[in-house]
Amino acid sequence: MIHILVLCTHNSARSILAEGMLNHWAKQLGKDVRAYSAGNMPSGRVNPLALAVLQDAGVDTSGLRSKSWDEFAASDSPALSIVMTVCDNAAAEACPLFTGQAGDPPVKVHWGYPDPSSADGDDDAKRRAFELTRQAIGYRMLQLLQLPLASMGRSELATALQNIGRS
Repeated sequence: MIHILVLCTHNSARSILAEGMLNHWAKQLGKDVRAYSAGNMPSGRVNPLALAVLQDAGVDTSGLRSKSWDEFAASDSPALSIVMTVCDNAAAEACPLFTGQAGDPPVKVHWGYPDPSSADGDDDAKRRAFELTRQAIGYRMLQLLQLPLASMGRSELATALQNIGRS
């Protein structure tokens, strides 16, 4: 099983969208991948628009919740293959020490997205911002799932993830 942790400061929008989309696509494609999300300052609530656009796309949102990244630094946490940041604030933070596969630290990557929670305009404009972010994240998650994750070395995986982030 490949375990991927997606980080964002408040764990209420972008990281939730990424967790939902990655788990959805992994299940659809029969991939042995499990995504989680967390934040360094979790809000304690998921943005309702994040849940709405995921549900509209047919994504199961039943297990999604805002949580601290400390849950994934514990000794009984899943061994992480990848730790991904999706907002600039989390990318700049000093992360806890996460446990990786075979004692190696997980591969780290930053795929930044504008915060849809900060979108201007009426409710329709805000919902559109969330949907566009969901689509952008979903596209990269599909690219990630096309990689031969189980057979890639750390360096090869890091390069492939950086290339996806540039696409």
